[in-house]
Parts: sequence; C-alpha cells; structure tokens
Amino acid sequence: MPEPLLTLFTAPKPFKDPHIITIQRNALRSWQALGKEVEILVLGNDEGIAEHTRKLSIRHIPKVTCNSRGTPLISSMLSLARESSASPFLGIINADIILFPDVLEAIKSAAERYKKFLLVGQRWDLEVTNEITGGLDQFLALKRIIPFKGDLHQPMGSDYFIFPRECYLDIPDFAIGRAGWDNWFIFKSRWERWPVIDCTHDVTIVHQNHDYRHLPGGQPHYRLPETKENVKQGGGEHTIFTLFDSQYELVNGKLIKRKAMIKKLLREFEIFPLTHLRSQSLGRLFYLIARPRKAYAELRNIFKEPVNR
Repeated sequence: MPEPLLTLFTAPKPFKDPHIITIQRNALRSWQALGKEVEILVLGNDEGIAEHTRKLSIRHIPKVTCNSRGTPLISSMLSLARESSASPFLGIINADIILFPDVLEAIKSAAERYKKFLLVGQRWDLEVTNEITGGLDQFLALKRIIPFKGDLHQPMGSDYFIFPRECYLDIPDFAIGRAGWDNWFIFKSRWERWPVIDCTHDVTIVHQNHDYRHLPGGQPHYRLPETKENVKQGGGEHTIFTLFDSQYELVNGKLIKRKAMIKKLLREFEIFPLTHLRSQSLGRLFYLIARPRKAYAELRNIFKEPVNR
C-alpha cells in the first residue's frame, strides 16, 4: 500500500469547552474526509485528546515536549511527525481549521516545479456552531456558503504550513498557539531560498471562530509572554514575515510570480540582506531604517539615563 502524500500534525486545545470540542472535531473530520492520501497525527496529552482521538479513530501521540508553561513545542511536534510518518510532505495545522481536497492539488502543483517549498494561505473566518458528522459531501456543502457567510482574514499570519519533509530540519523551540512562530516559518523559507507560495486563490480553508477563554487570562495569543519569547527565539522583529513576503501565488493550478508593485518592491529591498545576503545584522539595520519610529524608540532606550530619585 503506497504511503500517504501528506501527514497533517497538530496539537489541539483541551477538549473541555463545548464549542472548542465541536470545532476541533469538525476540523479532524474534514481532514479524514480527504481520504487515504492524508495521514493525521494528534500530539499532546491535554484533557480529552486521548478520548476524542480514540472515538474518531485518529492516531494519537501523547508524549510531546512542552515548555515550562506546559505549551507544546513545535520543534518536538515536527520531530515526532517525521519519526512517525513516511509521507513526502508534512503539514502543521491549527486544530480549528477545516480543509478541502483542493489542498492536495496545491501540493501536487508545487511539487511539479520545486523540490523544496512552503505552502501558506489566508483563511476564511466562519461561525460554525454545529458538529459536522457526515463525510466529504457535507464539508463541500459548507465550502459553497463561505463566500456569502465567511470573512477573508487579513494576510498577517497563516494557519497551515505545508512543506517537503526535508525542510525545517532544525527550528527553535517555539511555543505552539502563540504568535511569532508562523512568521518565522515564512522567514526561514525565504532565508533558505525555498519558494513561498501563497495558495489563497486555489486553497480554501475555514477557521471556525472562537474566543480566547482557553488561554491564560482570556488574552489573545499575541499578548502573552510566550509570543515575545517566540519572536526572540526567531531572531527578533526583523524576522517577522507575512504572506506579503511570498514570491508566488497559486492561481488555477499555476504558479504565478507576485506582481512587482511599489509596496512589494520596497519590502523586497528591506528584506534583501536576509533573503539574498543571509546577514542578520544587516537585516536588522535595514528593518530599523525602514521603520524610523522603531529605530528612534530603540535609540532612546539605549541612551536613556537612569532617573535619580
């Protein structure tokens, strides 16, 4: 029997809040509906994970390395995914994301042209309150209503990253579910000169809306200390890349070079030391030149004299 094309791996939130239970089960079922080309690995040992993966007949790996706050580390997740699968492509994905078969076609289109690459894309935010218990037909029915009831999320982050298993062999100990690591994945691809392909046009993904009750203090993930730690481990704010930093778009199955608009050209000039010279120091310098207010604030912090009391 041939190996699956893609291994999807995730570290879900605890299956405790009724709405979180619903949307995570929906996501997992949508991945199952993609068929034999996809293998699913659910990592972690938070409340309810073992029970729900067992009920859904999904492979569960409980032992994942966590940080001091108990948050799974992406480095450990990626290592476990490699050790536990043999598929040519890996995909790290948030456990509230519904996928459709178009994601498999995107992988095949990219693989025809490149040996190493990164697939990313914008999500559609959608209110989903009921559990979807049917097969692929029910998910495709959901897909048809997205343009009418969903909202296309701004291109500031990504909820899935798909790449050949030979990529990202060594990464920092990022905390999953916090900001910063996703930006670093795009930065790393540009640093290594692997094409970053924005699949928004061809690949539809649904983010099922939820609040932040599952996080400490109910705060959004980008306000938590672990986000600052992620950014620091990634090298600093100059390594925060977004979908805007992709070089290609996937449109109707074809890879198209991003248009060289003025804003894009300026951004490419700003990140040139990182993407072409591989210089962190010059990359930081160019970042501060492009953001004079940021540079001014940092200079003030450096030269600020202590206040005598």
